[in-house]
Amino acid sequence: MTLLRAHSVSVSLGDAPILAGLDLGIAAGEVVGLIGPNGAGKTTLLRAMAGLLTLDGGEIRVQGRPLQKIGRNTLARALAYLPQGSDSHWAVSVETLVMLGRLPHRDLWRAPSHADRVAVGRAMEACDVAEFKDRPTTHLSGGERTRVLLARALASEPRLLLADEPVAGLDPGHQLDVMEKLRDLARSGAGVVVVMHDLTLAARFCDRLALLHNKRIAAEGGPAVVLSPETLARCYGIRAYHGSAEGNTIVVPLERTGAGAGHDPA
Repeated sequence: MTLLRAHSVSVSLGDAPILAGLDLGIAAGEVVGLIGPNGAGKTTLLRAMAGLLTLDGGEIRVQGRPLQKIGRNTLARALAYLPQGSDSHWAVSVETLVMLGRLPHRDLWRAPSHADRVAVGRAMEACDVAEFKDRPTTHLSGGERTRVLLARALASEPRLLLADEPVAGLDPGHQLDVMEKLRDLARSGAGVVVVMHDLTLAARFCDRLALLHNKRIAAEGGPAVVLSPETLARCYGIRAYHGSAEGNTIVVPLERTGAGAGHDPA
């Protein structure tokens, strides 16, 4: 089942065209990784799919309905968006912040229900933040704050999760934890789109990759296809080591090739 489809999507920021005629579908049960060089439009595409940007052209549908025709509360129950570099400037407790993820499921001014508390507790456990549920969010490290904000997104029990670099700034152990949670969410029937730069994590945890370059999707498919030496050289301008360990693919950039991306002005 296709949960989200972007058809011929074009987006500009100011006078700069960022995406041009892009097509991408997200199915239930899969983790789709958005990769590509800096400035390729990954965050722009994610924000467009979340309904946060006006399209120059094309259409985005969520569960078969045009995005612009879905009410904000209905969309918030179906889709969770986790932006990169998120922060909390209020000295509220971790549990209170995660509970905000339940707002689309609650009537205005009504106290959290038993189901809300169960969902929040499950999300905090999944993101390894339950032990400091009473700590003010202003007293968290950057990595702890990232996990708390992911817990808030998971607490909404979305059918679609759009996550922008959710493992940036995390230690290796928590990077693995977060990626495993995203894969578990997909296996439960949700669709997950995650922006990533770590090619090894992308190869290991994503069912499908979409590589953005020059305002379009330059390569799409399984990690083995998208992360080929030829594609990495053409789009990233790098040569990489390809190997495996315990059945997992390893892709480690080795050097610039002097060609390809990295210089895309978009």
